[in-house]
Amino acid sequence: MKENKNNLELKDKLVPDLVSVIMPCYNGEKFIKETIESVLNQTYQLWELLIIDDGSQDNSVDIIKSYQADQRIKLIQQPNSGSAVARNNGIRHSQGQYMALLDSDDIWLPNFLEEQIKFMKNKNAICVCCSYSRIDEKSNEILKPVIAKKVITSKDMQAVDYVGTLTGVYDQSKYGKVYLKEELNSLLDDYAFFIDVINLEGVAYGNPKILAKYRLRKGSMTNNKKKLIKKHYLFYKNVLNQNLFKSIYSTTKWGITGFFKYYSK
Repeated sequence: MKENKNNLELKDKLVPDLVSVIMPCYNGEKFIKETIESVLNQTYQLWELLIIDDGSQDNSVDIIKSYQADQRIKLIQQPNSGSAVARNNGIRHSQGQYMALLDSDDIWLPNFLEEQIKFMKNKNAICVCCSYSRIDEKSNEILKPVIAKKVITSKDMQAVDYVGTLTGVYDQSKYGKVYLKEELNSLLDDYAFFIDVINLEGVAYGNPKILAKYRLRKGSMTNNKKKLIKKHYLFYKNVLNQNLFKSIYSTTKWGITGFFKYYSK
């Protein structure tokens, strides 16, 4: 979040009611068309979509360019540097009061933005998320939907990431832009981002409505929890500065939550 302080003076230049959608893309040709279409189909149409191509080797750029007749869709290209760098690149170029992160393989339901902004205003909040379903590589729904926690505090976020990245919306107008931690090398950087955002006021709110679809892909890091155990422990210890016992407790709590989230039918 180190760039946040330097950007506080820019908050008054943000476009009111505009949503800046930040979408990193690396070799996303298989799914990105469906994802872009889900933004185009929003009932809330005051948005800009900043797609940051992270050195793709496939036809992602050509697909993105095919949508640029809509001037709200902007392509930013960079050498391969990871999702955190790509997201920060998009955030720097963003102009909207609201900011949302959407990966190039996930999907929003048509009423996502309309419902989330209305929910945010009703809660007088700077950060909200929502419930979401899970889909496979063929866009078929699998597992149970993940139901958003109604109230999410800074303390809650110390062990479990309760904000689905594709569901979070942040109002940048009060505290300015918040950036991801690039030193995490794109691992749990989205988790750290929402910790930083929620820490601004100590609370976020979860909309119980299912408004998005998260894609589980074969071989993805988030689909292989065993590989993430050590990395989560180091995240709690080195990033959140938890002591040994707290780090072990947090890792255990994350593991139990993850088991029920991914393996409970």
